[in-house]
Amino acid sequence: MSEVFNLLEGKLDGAEDRPGYRHRRRMVGRLLGAELLGATVYEVPPGEKLWPYHWELGCEEFLVVVAGRPTVRTPEGERELAPGDVVHFPEGESGAHQVINRSGGVCRVLVGSTKSSVAVAGYPDSGKLLVWGRGREQIVVREEPVDYWDGE
Repeated sequence: MSEVFNLLEGKLDGAEDRPGYRHRRRMVGRLLGAELLGATVYEVPPGEKLWPYHWELGCEEFLVVVAGRPTVRTPEGERELAPGDVVHFPEGESGAHQVINRSGGVCRVLVGSTKSSVAVAGYPDSGKLLVWGRGREQIVVREEPVDYWDGE
């Protein structure tokens, strides 16, 4: 039998300490041996966000609320979620999302996703693009679109 991780009580072994984005996490997809699926459990303290508002190409995601009452921001606006709620974030700009903890307690969520060898994340609030693949990543700022042949 493969490894088992308990969503309610499983130990988290990673952390982000950036003010406004503090959280603890455990990459359970990797722990369970998944190669084509990603899954990470996050605990977000009150007043923190999980990541900047973003969308992805090469990756489709879903979120399961394990505990607490996080708020999810999407292109349609914001919505408070409850334990047991499941939300889908499609690939592309229509799937833009951010998790915010405006509650008085810790929120625990599972985020699952497809994995691609090359992917792009766009950050609408800052105009950045993150391109990653094969162990390498690059962040670029997109101020204005350019023609394919520009600079060639």
